[in-house]
Amino acid sequence: MSTDNEKRLATSGPRLYGASRSQAREPIMETVTSRDGTRIAFDRVGAGPAVILVGGALQHRAFDPSTAELASMLGERLTVFHYDRRGRGDSGDTPPYAVERELEDLDALMDAAGGAASLYGASSGGNLALKAAEQGRPVRKLALWEPNFRVDDSRPPLPNDYVAQLEERVAAGRRADAVEYFLTTAVGLPPEAAEQMRHAPMWPGMEEVAHTVAYDGVIVDGFTLRPDELAGVRTPTLVMDGGQTPWMSSGARALAQALPGATHRRLEGQEHGVAPAAIAPVLVEFFASDSAKENARA
Repeated sequence: MSTDNEKRLATSGPRLYGASRSQAREPIMETVTSRDGTRIAFDRVGAGPAVILVGGALQHRAFDPSTAELASMLGERLTVFHYDRRGRGDSGDTPPYAVERELEDLDALMDAAGGAASLYGASSGGNLALKAAEQGRPVRKLALWEPNFRVDDSRPPLPNDYVAQLEERVAAGRRADAVEYFLTTAVGLPPEAAEQMRHAPMWPGMEEVAHTVAYDGVIVDGFTLRPDELAGVRTPTLVMDGGQTPWMSSGARALAQALPGATHRRLEGQEHGVAPAAIAPVLVEFFASDSAKENARA
């Protein structure tokens, strides 16, 4: 999902999420097979402790050069799995959708990583990554960038029928209308700005994965934070925000308070589409810190 400051990014094509793909390495695609037989495609970059990058709404490898750049930066110290969530890019999709299927996709990726991995989740991908830790998946560490939790009145709540509205539009072949509904209702773009985006070069790519926006709608569950359900999560967690979007900043702080042992960190001035150069050093420090101690003991 997106925010007020991302509105300015939303009109800039694939740079909705950041940088030029030419700045990133070009890895070779690999695949794993999820429990239900769905093929999940990913790029593996670098060497070191394993980290899986979990993207948010609309993001996938062909449409997300910023995360490819981030993967390249992290690959200097980490083994990075940059994957297409189901229904996007080179990954398959097996209906009916359920969040559990996406968690099983992460299981398959963690198996490929040696049986366990850390997760970095951005936006609604952070909500998905958190669910993996909450359910006791083998998540070593968890880093979350502005996961979607609304804990105050700094933005309107999602309509109760938000997911149904998306599904109805897609079922009727109105994929463009589904994307526009997501942009105006979840992201918060003015209707005239969303209409202008229909003529942007990136629009066909957004329509292509329009059906998956409802998947993220199910995952974020009305942007609801349930602290009681998080009391048992013991995974070391870093929750981050940029301070540019009030509802996401308050949600990040509340989440960090709800998770035992979690740390909150603000990357001052960073918008929802966080710059890879700003967050990469923070992630390397967080994910690679224990590995240096383990190597010293060995």
